[in-house]
Amino acid sequence: MGKIPVVTTESTHAPTPEEMRRLMGRFASGVTIVTALDDDEPVGFACQSFASVSLDPPLVLFCAAHSSRSWPRIRSVGRFAINVLAEPQSDVCGAFGTRDGRKFDGLDWNVSPWGTPSLDGVLMRVHAELHDVHVAGDHDVVVGRVLGLESGAAERPMLFYCGRFGIETPEV
Repeated sequence: MGKIPVVTTESTHAPTPEEMRRLMGRFASGVTIVTALDDDEPVGFACQSFASVSLDPPLVLFCAAHSSRSWPRIRSVGRFAINVLAEPQSDVCGAFGTRDGRKFDGLDWNVSPWGTPSLDGVLMRVHAELHDVHVAGDHDVVVGRVLGLESGAAERPMLFYCGRFGIETPEV
């Protein structure tokens, strides 16, 4: 990977969606899969916007695009799992990064004691119920009340940086 160009803004215009995507992509993030069971059918989507919000009460958040086909189904169920991917799980990420309805085909998973789909091989799982939803532009900021936590594989985390999975040290 070559040098990262220095970007300056000469005007005071709001950034375009392309500028936001390009520059915000310089913030490395973990990769999660948000899952739920809707009428015994597993649904889910890949999500990079995930954070702990509060320890007492235990709350987490993720952001879901309004264009998502899975999010309305997960929202209607009201209970979900956030599966934090490990570095070797690019195949899992690829399966959930599409609009194909068969995202779970060929993947190992089970139903957790909280009734949520748990993907095998992840770093950790957060099982939560819907606490609040805030509309924020073209996304919903979803706050979940944590019902349970599970530790998983002892691997490095999957990271997303500059539009790619994994991080190579950039020249500055």
